[in-house]
Amino acid sequence: MAPAPGEPSTASGPEPERPFAVPCATLDARAPWRWLRLGWADFMRAPALSLLFGAVILCVSIAVSALAWSLGRFALLAALLSGFVFVAPLIAVGLYCVSRALEDGRTPTLRDSFVLARRVAGQAGVFALVQLVVLMLWSRAGMMVNAFVAVEDGSWITLVEFLLIGSAAGSVFAIFTFATAAFSLPMIADRDVDMVTAGVSSANAVLRNKAVMVLWAALIALLTAVGFLTAYLGLVVIMPWLAYSAWHAYRETLDASSWPRLD
Repeated sequence: MAPAPGEPSTASGPEPERPFAVPCATLDARAPWRWLRLGWADFMRAPALSLLFGAVILCVSIAVSALAWSLGRFALLAALLSGFVFVAPLIAVGLYCVSRALEDGRTPTLRDSFVLARRVAGQAGVFALVQLVVLMLWSRAGMMVNAFVAVEDGSWITLVEFLLIGSAAGSVFAIFTFATAAFSLPMIADRDVDMVTAGVSSANAVLRNKAVMVLWAALIALLTAVGFLTAYLGLVVIMPWLAYSAWHAYRETLDASSWPRLD
């Protein structure tokens, strides 16, 4: 049987040569708003499962904050955040599975999300490890700024210098994290692809659509801030919504048809 249009051939023989980075589309300025609209439509089509994932995110967020607040130890906070970094990608993959099923015309189930999360656990672990390294370097950079940029009492000039240098250093890590994560996790939840290819493809797509992705990053930051300002309660709805929107962002931006689809 011939493969479907746009899907790689399953015939025996050498695999077709694939590009180092997945081809990406040129996005229009309305794309982020369209992704949010499509993500909200997915949320409304599977509200019970979405709220279940949201409740898990809420519980994890409260547990991390409560333990860090009660014990007040930086080492413990770092350990808790490290654990959350490894759990979060699997939760995200489970949410992408919901949008994936809806796109295929199937009814999403919790079992399907668990199965897919288990299949991509290795690649999600690589992603989490990279994010953990970036988090540690980010923290170390902040310590370096505190050590080498002194703020004199009563001097607003030194305060401004400290804030500018600290913001510049932090923005480097924030941009790297966003660029590699924007489309990579949805891609590994959809295709049989390694995390390096997914991360490079994500960064390439972000760099080729800078203005649109700046808006997308700002919307993510704004909605996440709303979730935190509501004592984490807003995260129950916002995080699944953003995950579904990220799925549609990936589907519109990257053409990963050269890689086998996960079943």
